[in-house]
Amino acid sequence: MRYGLVAVKWKLTPLVLLVLLSSPPSLAQTSQPADANDWKPSSLNQPGKQYPQVTSDGRVRTSISAPQAQKVELDIGAVKYPLTKGENGVWTGGESKPQDEGFHYYQIWIDGAAVPDPGSLYFYGAGRWGSGVECPAKDQDFYALKDVPHGQIRQNLYYSKVNKTTRRCFVYTPPDYDKDTTVRYPVLYLQHGGGEDETGWPNQGKTNLIMDNLIAEGKAKPFIIVMDNSTWSMGGRPPARGQGGTWPPAGWAEGFQKTLLEDIIPYIDANYRTLADQQHRAMAGLSMGGMQTRAITLANTATFSYVGIFSGGSISPADIENAPGFKEKVKLVFVSYGSREIDPANRRGGGRGGFGGDPKANTEALKQAGVNSVFYVSPNTAHEWQSWRRSLHEFAQLVFREDGGSSPSSSTAATEPAKKLVLRVDCGASDWYKDKFGNVWAADQEFEAGKTWGAVYGSTLDREGVGITGTDIPRIYETERYSVESYKFTVPNGKYTVRLHFAETFEGITGPGERVFSVSVQGQEVLKDLDLFKTVGPLKPLVKEYKGVPVENGLLVIGFTPNVENPQICGIEILAE
Repeated sequence: MRYGLVAVKWKLTPLVLLVLLSSPPSLAQTSQPADANDWKPSSLNQPGKQYPQVTSDGRVRTSISAPQAQKVELDIGAVKYPLTKGENGVWTGGESKPQDEGFHYYQIWIDGAAVPDPGSLYFYGAGRWGSGVECPAKDQDFYALKDVPHGQIRQNLYYSKVNKTTRRCFVYTPPDYDKDTTVRYPVLYLQHGGGEDETGWPNQGKTNLIMDNLIAEGKAKPFIIVMDNSTWSMGGRPPARGQGGTWPPAGWAEGFQKTLLEDIIPYIDANYRTLADQQHRAMAGLSMGGMQTRAITLANTATFSYVGIFSGGSISPADIENAPGFKEKVKLVFVSYGSREIDPANRRGGGRGGFGGDPKANTEALKQAGVNSVFYVSPNTAHEWQSWRRSLHEFAQLVFREDGGSSPSSSTAATEPAKKLVLRVDCGASDWYKDKFGNVWAADQEFEAGKTWGAVYGSTLDREGVGITGTDIPRIYETERYSVESYKFTVPNGKYTVRLHFAETFEGITGPGERVFSVSVQGQEVLKDLDLFKTVGPLKPLVKEYKGVPVENGLLVIGFTPNVENPQICGIEILAE
């Protein structure tokens, strides 16, 4: 496992969900035929464990050794089912009524104490790790593990300037991401529900398998998916709905919004080959995450072009009237629910589908107002993972399409052609930097296996607050890499503009002639005997720009040759022409 921008092929195991504002977990399906008796171990069991078991019609039972216990129950779907004690102290049974298709969390009660089932894998939900079970679904083929090219789920640890702590996110990269390093991809920011974390979508959501299968079938364009932790909390006790105040409370999504805009998106754009603009950026989420998606995308129409709200409210014409540019800039609004959430005859938890108004009516009204809108209903499911797996499956087929996502694609998916590459490097910096113009400068790195660019040799320095003058981006000139031999960049063939940024900040250089070096681009010497102190003086920037730099073998090289002292550089910009 590699940390930081650390790609790790993560072996996925589903995790459990209890979402914000969730209705009671799925109760028994209605109009069931005679009970099936085809018990099989759940697909989510610990290796080699025979329990818990499920049937084709969704009944669940389990077994646990508890010789001293007086009472043991299976708790699933908000109903407790008693187990029977055997002579060997092993309790077995608790046969439940049929559950909805898909993933369900559950627990075992032993003499009044709720505990995870040692036979199941553990999943994060309700703010804790617990047990989960998978009930067979008629449409489970769309998230089945198949013999198709597979992408990766990569774990990333990064420092959040907003929260002043190290955070973690998971990033799905499509199957060919590492095969052609010249291709750049759109990005979906995908949020979990309340009570869970960034592990929800990669695991119980089966994000990677859904995407791998869609891409293999030519039904979705390959894109990157970022799954971060958007858990929120508020001081004091929140007001109950219907008991005064507003719900959710005013400003409740602003904390994660700041983290997303100032930490997560810049980090992803600096460390992955993204198409870093509004037209190629989407946000979606389930329940709490859908509510966050709604709030954040309405407030940031210049950042997101596609919006997916799964069981988290909807967007009305009145909402877009208060969101300048939404109608003109947003290409798709996708709203979805489980049928049991919105069907008055079957609705569980009361009023779920009506949160923020009738979602179907709002979606239709948006369409009439000229906004491309889609309303999807997951059949025979409630506020649960099968609804959201299906929602992602539908949403993924609509985003990043030239027609704006009006209908699922039936043609072969084509990755976005490599948009004109823009790469800015803050040489010597240990963290990315966003300048006053909105440009993101990547942190420095060395050219090594798995990296598409970086420095060959050299050391780094950061002289923050050294006193740079004469520039709108002084931070770039406070850091440097010195004693560097070269920088290498793997880029598509073509012509590029190369900008080189220098500044003499070393207090040991006190006059002309004390640091002299030469610079070459693609083997051609462009700066001979450069003396920064003599040319511009100390603490002042020097920018050199070279247009029409040719790349014919997929590699752009900037070389440095020492004369007196060590070569140094503060920043590099590579701009495709």
